[in-house]
Amino acid sequence: MVDRPGLKVAASLASLIEDRVLPGTGFESGAFWAGVAGIFARFAPWNATLLAKRTDLQARIDAWLVQQGGHPADHAAYQAFLRGIGYIVADPLEHPTGITIAPRNVDAEVTSLAGPQLVVPVLNARFLLNAANARWGSLYDALYGTDALPGPPPGRSFDPARGALVIAWAKGFLDRAVPLAQGRWADLTGKPVLADPSQLVGRAGRNLLFRHNGLHIEVVIDPLHPIGGTDPAGIADVIIEAALTTIVDFEDSVAVVDAKDKVEAYANWLGLMRGDLEATFRKGGNTVVRRLEPDRQYVASDGSNYVLPGRSLLFARNVGHLMTTPAVILRDGSQAPEGILDGIVTSLIALHDLKGKGKFRNSRTGSIYIVKPKMHGPEEVQFTDHLFEAIEDLLGLARYTVKVGLMDEERRTSANLAACIEAVKNRLVFINTGFLDRTGDEIHTSMRAGAMVRKGDMKNSSWIKAYEARNVQIGLACGLSGRAQIGKGMWAAPDRMADMLEQKIAHPLTGATTAWVPSPTAATLHATHYHEVDVFALHPARRAEAVASLDALLTMPVSPGTNWSEQEVRDELQNNVQGILGYVVRWIDQGIGCSKVLDINDIGLMEDRATLRISSQHIANWLLHGVCTKAQIDAAFDKMAAKVDAQNAGDPRYSPMAGRPESMALQAARALVFKGVEQPNGYTEPLLHAWRERVKAEEAAEAGELKRKLGA
Repeated sequence: MVDRPGLKVAASLASLIEDRVLPGTGFESGAFWAGVAGIFARFAPWNATLLAKRTDLQARIDAWLVQQGGHPADHAAYQAFLRGIGYIVADPLEHPTGITIAPRNVDAEVTSLAGPQLVVPVLNARFLLNAANARWGSLYDALYGTDALPGPPPGRSFDPARGALVIAWAKGFLDRAVPLAQGRWADLTGKPVLADPSQLVGRAGRNLLFRHNGLHIEVVIDPLHPIGGTDPAGIADVIIEAALTTIVDFEDSVAVVDAKDKVEAYANWLGLMRGDLEATFRKGGNTVVRRLEPDRQYVASDGSNYVLPGRSLLFARNVGHLMTTPAVILRDGSQAPEGILDGIVTSLIALHDLKGKGKFRNSRTGSIYIVKPKMHGPEEVQFTDHLFEAIEDLLGLARYTVKVGLMDEERRTSANLAACIEAVKNRLVFINTGFLDRTGDEIHTSMRAGAMVRKGDMKNSSWIKAYEARNVQIGLACGLSGRAQIGKGMWAAPDRMADMLEQKIAHPLTGATTAWVPSPTAATLHATHYHEVDVFALHPARRAEAVASLDALLTMPVSPGTNWSEQEVRDELQNNVQGILGYVVRWIDQGIGCSKVLDINDIGLMEDRATLRISSQHIANWLLHGVCTKAQIDAAFDKMAAKVDAQNAGDPRYSPMAGRPESMALQAARALVFKGVEQPNGYTEPLLHAWRERVKAEEAAEAGELKRKLGA
């Protein structure tokens, strides 16, 4: 650690900030660190007070539910209790003036376009670049290389029959998005004549650029191409605008537990903001260097330049209020709140974009976009608003330069969503729903109400339906249409694109302007849904709806009975435990925060900490209410450890768990369950961080011992 005004800072973090980040921003090191210390002095105690209130509210809810004997039958009494303790506050939408958000200088990707959104772990440079470059994607490639079309996956050699299916599907899409004046795209042999000529907005050589529902489609014309040469109109590909925005994630999808991890994360964000991030890897026997794509150049109908962004608009998802980081030590010797550090450093790094110091521009309107997760209620959202004000003052930025994305994933937030929006109405650019974290918080908040329904039945609970509906309805009532994104959650199965094409159109049909996808390929395919659905045209009807009932939102998903058979209980436990182990073993042993993990049926699902929260809380709830015993849970761990070991047999870095009680990954997974009731709001981070730190310390000790022996 090195001393800085009012702080002790990890030497690696100080070096990154002073040697690579501050140059070019106009800030002197001493003044910067003094300002940072001032922010921590003001906000760290406030942060602690908010966390203490969370604990107090949960204790009051627990006590009340125990006094009631479990699930309360009287909705009015329950709500009166929640209002009395300050869990529910006054709804500003009931005030005659209502709310209209008023963020300024917001990019079009947020305000006036509807399309897919990627979430990508900040620690993986290759994934970061893939996601940032996923603004544009080949529809031909996305269809050919996935199960989006019937038939077996393609082999190494080109399959003409599958290629024909791809072309037919893509041209059917063009018929709907860019219809011809006569006939079909499949029958086209020359230049297309459109039913609406204004859809043709540019050209690049022979290529034609069209626009529909605000999104662009580039038809590649190349008669010399192997595909174009066999096409009557010379069409070689259809490139579509896909991931309009990407969330660069510092939170649930990464395992960041110390200064080394933190510096790597910030360095990658710096590479994105400066435009010089690179990833080198081997593919097909060749060395590939991946970089950010430049903007796309076209010639408009009037002969002028028509330039479109070549990359997604990037958001940074900071961590929430809960965790602290050893990367910075405060004057009193305590670790700094990690979310405050994230806000300061990610904003500082984004100055390279705002000041035009990078190779490309991220925000063309001069904004910094930060998604803030896991906030509980309007007080915590207001805290973030004031924190961002202080960061703007530190960095000399105009008020509300730093925009906020509000993750509606905690029960106290969704019950007070309008009040949360009001707290950041001048910087709000994003709200969304998140099934997994929201369900984990639902279970923990209502832990004493009784045994929860089986996890698979959660999506049919009345509170889920109200939650998903209210998020859109309240967002529209607060004026988000045309001003901010309304988002929906992740499609978690990256290998099941046919199912995604069939089902995920439900998200734009709700009026949501964006939804999460797990890969650039999925973004390309999901983008077709925003051509099928004119999302903004749905908003007037949805705005006219009555907001879904708060009674429904607060209906706890408690099972009416617990007479599940022994086999049903065993199946539920094994399903949950397998999911926990499959994720935790990579987090603890390898520091992988998000990856495709095989489920109990060997289906690959994208998993992060939110999945872990719901599974561990569900088992903890069943144990608390006597649905299962510790012995049954132990048996599930024994059996599923062997299964997860077998699923990872091909990974040379994998450390088996079965029959190895000393496995730190296994111990961490068990702690998540058996200590689940006592975890703050059911979060997994405290235990995951503690066990990962132990693994890293052991690895460092072994490396030191090896170095000593080699030196000897």
